[in-house]
Amino acid sequence: MHGAPGVNARQELSSLIGEIYDATLDGSRWNGVLQSIASFVPGSFVNLFSQDATRKSAEAFYTYGIEPKFLELYFQKYMHINPLFPAMLFFEPGRILTEEDVMPKREFFNTRFYKEWVEPQGLVESMASVLEKSAISVAGIAIGRSASDGPVNEECRERLSLILPHIRRAHFIGKVVESKAAEAAALADVLDGLDAGAFLLAANGRIVHANASGLLLLADGRLLKDISGRLTALDAEGNVALQSAWSKVAHGDEASDVRISIPLPASSGDRYVAHLLPLVSGIRRRAGSIYDAIAAIFVSKATMAVQHPIEALAKAYKLTPTEMRVLMTTVHIGGVPEVAPILGISETTVKTHLSRIFAKTGAKRQADLVKLVAGHTSPLS
Repeated sequence: MHGAPGVNARQELSSLIGEIYDATLDGSRWNGVLQSIASFVPGSFVNLFSQDATRKSAEAFYTYGIEPKFLELYFQKYMHINPLFPAMLFFEPGRILTEEDVMPKREFFNTRFYKEWVEPQGLVESMASVLEKSAISVAGIAIGRSASDGPVNEECRERLSLILPHIRRAHFIGKVVESKAAEAAALADVLDGLDAGAFLLAANGRIVHANASGLLLLADGRLLKDISGRLTALDAEGNVALQSAWSKVAHGDEASDVRISIPLPASSGDRYVAHLLPLVSGIRRRAGSIYDAIAAIFVSKATMAVQHPIEALAKAYKLTPTEMRVLMTTVHIGGVPEVAPILGISETTVKTHLSRIFAKTGAKRQADLVKLVAGHTSPLS
């Protein structure tokens, strides 16, 4: 799929993007979407997951292609010795990673995680990307490739890059609107419970519904206004972008899903972002039909991402990703003899890394490292 994609590829991509956004309103569709992603990239399994380095917990939101026994084994045993985590926290959301981006392949092949969980599934390589980092967890997508798929190459990276922005947007939109049933009263209650301002727009641009937060934004008048029943941004450039995005939806532009995030500065100096979700295809049409709406627009204040506490710990003491792997494995598993085989390195190498960690953090013994990690992860610290 190098260069301009062909007609069939464009149709497949367009259909897949529609499926991804449809799943934001009906979570039961995600399993089918992951199967389509596995076919498109391709890969033997796809996993939408969340993992928490501080609470030692993980959750697979939706999976395709992973045998239940391996999924259960991961949660019971192998998430605690996965050398690729928490190293993923060092990478910005949206970047496509392979194992080699996190650690040397030869080192990865020597780990218990690879020998006991990855290799038995017949996987040769995988791609992953962080969808969101927060103060308590990281959410991401992982795609595993078997021998029949072959190693990760430029074409499969390119294919994933085409759908990854839509998966990230669907992830965030799904957190805003979690309604599975398109019932007017329930939808209104959900919208009114959102911190973000939510507006449903009809085909002629008329505001057919605004939630409580949206009405407050209109009443404040420093960001948005209701002019003759139409939603208007005070910032001229932002208003042009907003009207252009809505117009594409209104005229049935197939690319209307592509531009969905619009920066909107307020006269107060605060910055907001508008997210536009078309309601013109698939299951989204059901939600829109309640209010005769063709698009939903969610407006929220732009805030800086909260730094993950483990990431803050690494930056505070200038610890490298390898040192973080040794530190977290030592804290969770035990001493040098236990850590060495898990990470696939010698006991001497573990001791070398620990001596550097002790020097950087000022810790004197393993118990001090446990306290150090706990001090950076506790919400009461």
